[in-house]
Amino acid sequence: MALYDLKQLLSENSYPGRGIIIGKSEDGRKAMIAYFIMGRSENSRNRIFERFNGGMRTRAFDESKLQDPSLIIYNPYLEVRGDNVYIDIITNGDQTNTLFDKINATREEFAFEKALNTREFEPDAPNFTPRISGALYYSFKDKTFKYKMSILKSNSGNPEACQRYYYNYKSLNGIGHFIHTYKCDGNPIPSFLGEPEEVAIPNSAKEFSLLIWNNLNCDNKVSLFVREVDLETGKSEEIIINKNK
Repeated sequence: MALYDLKQLLSENSYPGRGIIIGKSEDGRKAMIAYFIMGRSENSRNRIFERFNGGMRTRAFDESKLQDPSLIIYNPYLEVRGDNVYIDIITNGDQTNTLFDKINATREEFAFEKALNTREFEPDAPNFTPRISGALYYSFKDKTFKYKMSILKSNSGNPEACQRYYYNYKSLNGIGHFIHTYKCDGNPIPSFLGEPEEVAIPNSAKEFSLLIWNNLNCDNKVSLFVREVDLETGKSEEIIINKNK
C-alpha cells in the first residue's frame, strides 16, 4: 500500500484540528514525534507551547484574553522515566496525565489501554472532539521502539456512545502514522474517520517540523512540537514553533 503524502494531507485540509504523528526516521536511527494544535476561535488561538522539566504544556499567550481554559490548557507531552524505563506520552488533552499516572504506577503492558478506558471524548457539544493519544516505548539495548495510538470519539455525534480504538505498531524505517481530531472543517466539525494514516517520515526534527508547519493552514495553525530521539544514545532534540511569539 502506498504511503499518504503528508504534505498533501496537511495542505489540502484547512482544519484537521489537533494532530499526532509518530514514526521512525528514514535512516532508522531516530524515533520521531510531532504534535500540532490549530484553532478557529480567539480562545483557541491564544496559546503557545512551553517546555518544562519532564514534559510540555500549553498556556495562554495573553492571559487577559483567556476565556475557558478547561479544554485548551493541558500537558500534551509527559515523560515516564525509571530504571530501564523510557516512555514518551503525547496527547491532545488532560488524558496525558491519566496515562502518565497509570503507566508510571503499574508499568503494565496494557496500562495505555486501561487508562484510556476510563476516559471519553471531550464534552464540547456539538463537536464532541475526539481524544487522540500516543505512547512510545524505547529499548536502547536493541536500538528499537514500538508505539501505540488511540482515538476516543462519539458514535456519529451521539454523546451517549463512546467508541474507543487502539492501534499497536512496530516501528519501521521511514514510516509513521498520523491521527488527527477532525476529518475536515465544518459545523459541527466531523471527527476523524478510519485508521491512522501511514506517512513517510524524514531524517531530522528540523526537516519534519518544516514539512508540517509550512503546510498547516496559515490562519488556523497555532503551535507545533517535534521531538527526535536517537535510538542508540537516547539523546533527544526538540523543536517548538509558536505562531504567537
